[in-house]
Amino acid sequence: MNNYEQLDAWIDAHFDEQVKFLQELIQVPTDTPPGNNAPHAERTAELLQGFGLEVEKYAVPEAEVRAAGLESITNLVVRRKYGPGKTVLLNAHGDVVPPGEGWTKKPYGGEIENGQIYGRAAAVSKSDFSTYTFALRALEAVAKPRVGSLELLFTYDEEFGGEVGPAWLLKHKIIKPDLMIAAGFSYQVITAHNGCLQMEVTVHGKMAHAAIPESGVDALQGASLVLNALYAQNTRYKKVTSQVEGITHPYLNVGTIEGGTNTNVIPGRVTLKLDRRMIPEENPAEVEATLRQVISAAVSSMPGISVEVKRILLANSMRPLPGNAPLVDAIQKHGEQIFGEKIPALGTPLYTDVRLFSEAGIPGVIYGAGPRTVLESHAKRADERLNLEDLRRATKVIARSLSDLLV
Repeated sequence: MNNYEQLDAWIDAHFDEQVKFLQELIQVPTDTPPGNNAPHAERTAELLQGFGLEVEKYAVPEAEVRAAGLESITNLVVRRKYGPGKTVLLNAHGDVVPPGEGWTKKPYGGEIENGQIYGRAAAVSKSDFSTYTFALRALEAVAKPRVGSLELLFTYDEEFGGEVGPAWLLKHKIIKPDLMIAAGFSYQVITAHNGCLQMEVTVHGKMAHAAIPESGVDALQGASLVLNALYAQNTRYKKVTSQVEGITHPYLNVGTIEGGTNTNVIPGRVTLKLDRRMIPEENPAEVEATLRQVISAAVSSMPGISVEVKRILLANSMRPLPGNAPLVDAIQKHGEQIFGEKIPALGTPLYTDVRLFSEAGIPGVIYGAGPRTVLESHAKRADERLNLEDLRRATKVIARSLSDLLV
């Protein structure tokens, strides 16, 4: 039995334990917002320590957490130094959007049915807390690495941009890896992704009694003009094509609309929140300036209407760095052997924390346990689920890849 087969056998022998670990991670809620995620970090640290892993806890100061729109954040780092050589970091995030409606399973139950585990973050991305932890354990039990270092990084603010997670840790030089892998899906290795600009647009009018509408200025009518102008942009965006395989074109979504006080009152204020996905070829500053101009022009002909635009989030796109080749090569090689099909290197329209490492000059890729598409995983929808065989096989791919890099 060769080294790879021994790694596979160890993962198979400990797979029930791995699934139980994932169930326990799912069962501690991490809804973000509100983002009270320190309790999950404490529970995760307990479980990791139960495996004999020393865990460093980095609690971000409350003022910084509140400024990021969250309640509590403790980042976790596990460091394993084997000898001289490169440091490889594995990063997954534990924060999730709230469950929402329509679930047929308990959102935080970790129930298993027909080979699938259900629960919020089952696929994105508490699954890769499990993938990476058990890949590390397999590596140390079987391959006994003697060169380089391996680090696990578990963070809790990906949904809010990563500023008090990876960005905070990089800024304070708590982590400084040479290569990194971040949570992803099993059937492709991601080397690039879209950027994201989120903005809050508040349309101000003048509130008045609906019986005398001429005494007010209808902010909702102004907001309708803004909406029409924004949606018209999507038609234009379809003519802009990315050269990155897996990424198509820019697009825009208005996710929330709030305003008005009562049915018999002319609304004096309406607020929209929009999400603009940027392809890697776009300049974020130009994208934001254009959107602000489009919004301003939309209401310029309506007397009494003013607009206030505030940036909520700016996440740059991830562009591939040349140094990621060892990661891509290893994952593609072992992915094809384990899954029985080629694992393409692609871009994704999502945005992730990996851009923060890329911006710091640290080559990285996105790979972990999950299906072929976000849609299949039900991420951010009811009944999020993960095929346990994908978890098993992705863990083998990561363990084998680490063996190539660290042994």
